Amino acid sequence: MRTDPVTAGALRALHSDPAAPWTNDRPAAEVGGSRPTLARHFTALVGRPPMAYLTWWRLPLAATLLRDTDEPLAAIARQVGYGTPYALSHAFERGFGSAPGRFRVDVAAWAPQGRCPPAFGTRASTGVAG
Repeated sequence: MRTDPVTAGALRALHSDPAAPWTNDRPAAEVGGSRPTLARHFTALVGRPPMAYLTWWRLPLAATLLRDTDEPLAAIARQVGYGTPYALSHAFERGFGSAPGRFRVDVAAWAPQGRCPPAFGTRASTGVAG
């Protein structure tokens, strides 16, 4: 497995504060690299550019909060970096094929069985396996 300190540093930064107002330049600045170099290395090693990865990373974080808390969607949206519940809902439905509220209901029904609802993680755009 290849490792790259610039990519590793950018991943640490994104993971440490996924709700931050990230831009294309900020992860590179966090690790002292250039944006084009980071984008090239990150994409080669992670499989998607930094901001696409961040979008992907935020969705499972939101799903975990929906599953494990009773917090309102607006609070969850803020915690994972979406400015509005609508923005999170749109991304969540595009990524997982289910609205956040439906996911919360479905996962609660499936939880006693220790399983995820069938629709969870089925969209190829997320890279998340269900």
